[in-house]
Amino acid sequence: MKIILLGPPGAGKGTIAKVLTGYDGSVQISTGDILRAAVAEGTELGKQAEAVMKAGDLVSDDLIMGIMEQRLKQDDCKVGYLLDGFPRTIPQAEALKLLLGKMGEKLDCALELDIPTDVIIDRLATRRTCTQCGAIYNVKSKPPKVEGICDVCGGDIVQRDDETEEAVLNRLQVYSEQTAPLIGFYRDEGLLLTVQGSDGNQVLEALKTRLK
Repeated sequence: MKIILLGPPGAGKGTIAKVLTGYDGSVQISTGDILRAAVAEGTELGKQAEAVMKAGDLVSDDLIMGIMEQRLKQDDCKVGYLLDGFPRTIPQAEALKLLLGKMGEKLDCALELDIPTDVIIDRLATRRTCTQCGAIYNVKSKPPKVEGICDVCGGDIVQRDDETEEAVLNRLQVYSEQTAPLIGFYRDEGLLLTVQGSDGNQVLEALKTRLK
């Protein structure tokens, strides 16, 4: 499958991605992952990206697309790929369409996870993270055995700055302004598949039906 995964922060994209990649062996790719890999590998584009990020600037679309092209041409992408968090804007979506056309490929669909805002706010604002191992907890549904202490490594459990209710509302606003227009773009392309909720099996069945 060649899929774009769309949805606001807290929609459960990471969980869904694990289900989908486990189904057919496709690889999950995010902008952050490919930028870090390019920097670590010391490629020419990676060096350019590293210089930009060290300066505190945003990596340009041209640079991101160059790195994305290198990534999509790697052998593990031949089975399929799931783009998570990319594209983020209409110009990136248009550039991706041109890139895939040049490669002789096309997307199977753009999968939108439609989650109510109140569910997202509750999900993220009650999330807690271990500062040492990164284990995730939820004060309502999955609290640690000892309050504030990680079950896995004994590290401190904290609420991330970007997961306070105020920060979540701001992230949702940014998503609405910058990324949500992609839903209309892919609807017009005839590629949009909207699934209510974030149940992995439900999403997978909806995809299998769509791609028959």
